[in-house]
Amino acid sequence: MQTRVLTGITTTGTPHLGNYAGAIRPAIAASRRADVDAFFFLADYHALIKSDDAARIERSRLEIAASWLAAGLDPARVTFYRQSDIPEIPELTWFLTCVTAKGLLNRAHAYKAAVDRNTETGEDADAGVTAGLYMYPVLMAADILAFDAHKVPVGRDQIQHLEMARDIGQRFNHIYGRDFFVLPEVQIEEEVATLPGLDGRKMSKSYDNTIPLFAGGAKALREAILRIVTDSRAPGEPKDPDSSALHTIFRAFADEAESAAFRAALVDGLGWGEAKQRLFERIERDVAPMRERYDALIAKPDEIEATLREGASKARAIATPKLAAIREAIGLSAMGAAPAAKAGKPAAPKTGNAAPRFASFRDGDAGFRFRLFATDGEELLLSVPFADPKAAGALQQRIRKLGHAAVLREDGDALVLELEGETVARTPQAGDAMLGRLRQALQQLATQD
Repeated sequence: MQTRVLTGITTTGTPHLGNYAGAIRPAIAASRRADVDAFFFLADYHALIKSDDAARIERSRLEIAASWLAAGLDPARVTFYRQSDIPEIPELTWFLTCVTAKGLLNRAHAYKAAVDRNTETGEDADAGVTAGLYMYPVLMAADILAFDAHKVPVGRDQIQHLEMARDIGQRFNHIYGRDFFVLPEVQIEEEVATLPGLDGRKMSKSYDNTIPLFAGGAKALREAILRIVTDSRAPGEPKDPDSSALHTIFRAFADEAESAAFRAALVDGLGWGEAKQRLFERIERDVAPMRERYDALIAKPDEIEATLREGASKARAIATPKLAAIREAIGLSAMGAAPAAKAGKPAAPKTGNAAPRFASFRDGDAGFRFRLFATDGEELLLSVPFADPKAAGALQQRIRKLGHAAVLREDGDALVLELEGETVARTPQAGDAMLGRLRQALQQLATQD
């Protein structure tokens, strides 16, 4: 079984060296593990809470997507998408809003900090606080719960939001009597590199002390490194590597032998100017090939767009059936549909539906299945079980695309649907009538798309 790990990247800035060493590089390395099912998304809805500069957000989305791809993120191996391409996320946000206690949101750190600042300055407690800031934890919960993420890597400042996502998902499960959502676990990366910026403080856009990753090319990288603050010790005087930002940054890119040699050179009196040049050369060795890929990607935004849309299709193959099941459970199914069953098997819809439809459900310990119903509510197909709902959702999409060209054969008292020689679903009975009805339904599904 794979562990689904979900990571969001807010699109409000240009990636810098600290982002690469602390987030991009380790996340991409983790995504290559066979036991990880990695989801990465551009959190552009979240960006709207922090910025109303449309050009900045648009540019940031392009630069961040290009940066992750240039750094080695493989869209064929992971699910890489834009938050705003998944309509199920705002829909789920509203469903979760309706079960989230206001008191829970009142305790969110970001909201409390804003209220405290206003109180200290004599302002109204909610002055300048938008509903977006206040509802941020619910949107984050929807991001995670929509895809049944098992783990979410976050900094310590985001632990509360993960705990709130668990609380919200658990409350929804309790109210509607089923485990609709996997409750996510916090994943804290204790060994993640935190790089100092130009002034020695943590590298952050908030401090305006960052070193660009790709923007401006090698020239901008070198110029930034030359501006890193050092002490007044002259060439020939021993330097203290443990208090040097240059040494800290160097270690984030070098192996043990290189780091030891750089440390020894500082202790022996290496001048700061020479030390900065060595740091630039070591970083440039890693960054130059990635920058070349980045520049090629930036020059072809249509290719990045296609990659993100393909990722959105993969993500929606999970989110769409999940939201369909939730709509049934909360009473928003199509008129004439039977109430959703409380456990396991969903009820078949009655007559009156305009088109054939899939209904996904969890079949106890067997895994995830789906049924295909005709327009009059007759069950036409029951899928094999899947350990991962993502696989079940992806199969539904493949069946839609195949239409009446799907391979069907008789197997005893049933018809079976095959893909690449493997049985993936069965009909409840055989015969020409069932074959005809199924062919018609599959054609209708293909036409819908």
